[in-house]
Amino acid sequence: MKNEVTDVLVIGAGQAGIAASEHLIQGGIDHIVLERGRIAERWRSERWDSLVANGPAWHDRFPSMKFTNHSPDAFVPKEQVADYFVDYTKHFKMPVREGVTVSDLRRKSTGAGFVATTSEGIVEARYVVSATGAFQRPVYPKIVPESDALTQMHSTGYRNPQDLPDGNVLVVGAGSSGTQIATEIMKSGRKTFLSVGSHDRPPRRYRGRDFVWWLGVLNLWDVEANATSTHTTIAVSGADGGETVDFRKLANQGLTLLGLTETFEGGVLSFADNLVENVREGDANYLATLDLADAYVERNGLDLPDDPDARVIPEDPACMTTPIRSLDLQAEGITTIIWATGFDTDYSWLNVEAALTPAGKPSHTRGVSTEPGVYFLGLPWQSRRGSSFIWGVWHDAKFVADHIIKQEGYLAYKGSAEPIINGV
Repeated sequence: MKNEVTDVLVIGAGQAGIAASEHLIQGGIDHIVLERGRIAERWRSERWDSLVANGPAWHDRFPSMKFTNHSPDAFVPKEQVADYFVDYTKHFKMPVREGVTVSDLRRKSTGAGFVATTSEGIVEARYVVSATGAFQRPVYPKIVPESDALTQMHSTGYRNPQDLPDGNVLVVGAGSSGTQIATEIMKSGRKTFLSVGSHDRPPRRYRGRDFVWWLGVLNLWDVEANATSTHTTIAVSGADGGETVDFRKLANQGLTLLGLTETFEGGVLSFADNLVENVREGDANYLATLDLADAYVERNGLDLPDDPDARVIPEDPACMTTPIRSLDLQAEGITTIIWATGFDTDYSWLNVEAALTPAGKPSHTRGVSTEPGVYFLGLPWQSRRGSSFIWGVWHDAKFVADHIIKQEGYLAYKGSAEPIINGV
């Protein structure tokens, strides 16, 4: 690839870019998909070894292809999720090119469209779809100084307990990633601490249905984005066949819960006095979901089994009744901190000013940028609560592709605006 011209340039071949390609193919739109690594690279190289999809196979997929060799209710291992996307690109004969990095994108100096500088040449396109998502750059607060005696890593750097230095472990962040990582390390026999912030805590299963089903029938996946919609940490897991995350149960198994991580001084980490509040707010979210589910069953006369045990909240463990407000890392034998504290965007390559806010975030409505011809995909709350999930991005991609097809339809018009008299 030296210099090339296409109608649409899609940047990124994760779930967002692949979904975009499917809909562009269906619309007969010429396009190229460029991926700096391999297809679905982050599933392979930026996640821990034992990761499985957080939703069952019947749900966490694209509508046009099912997972093979997996029960519909199974939670698919990460490598096989990546393989699914590779098979998807082959099935639809998608124009994906791996190992190509886009270093710069800007408007053409003359005429419509954009020009992209890549590691393999120049690509000109009328439209550009940024399918790099929102989880591009791992971030964590640099409050603990680097030290030879302490290993610090983002959750993207964690693979398994055996690869960690000897010693105890602190995991900061109790969303899906942090909770699963901390549980795995604790079960390996190490003393493990988990710093818990605010979170949603849905039931994994209730009355014989997975929580993804409940959120679907209750229309909670389709809650629309608005100015106040933000990414919410969700404590949910498909590990070990899928169980409801119960912080009290984990504490009774040996996991030490802490409040929100705040400051570090003199070898001591301090934590906010909000552990009990955070856990109980998670309980409230959990119980509210059960209430909605029960009301739905009654209203629709469904024959789903009662599940009274789901409403039993265990007694608070010692780490909640007497919260730990500070930890001397050396005294506690902590040699590793894993920061499961999320990601930030990186649009350093996108040199189209009107496409971004002053803070460098996408400026868009449902993925349609304020810069005509630029589109975004894979963002949390792009259009709805489910936007950053596999099935959700597929529907957002259809909206974006349909917008491009509609624009192409207008541009194809070759008539005039002269008045028509007597139908002639």
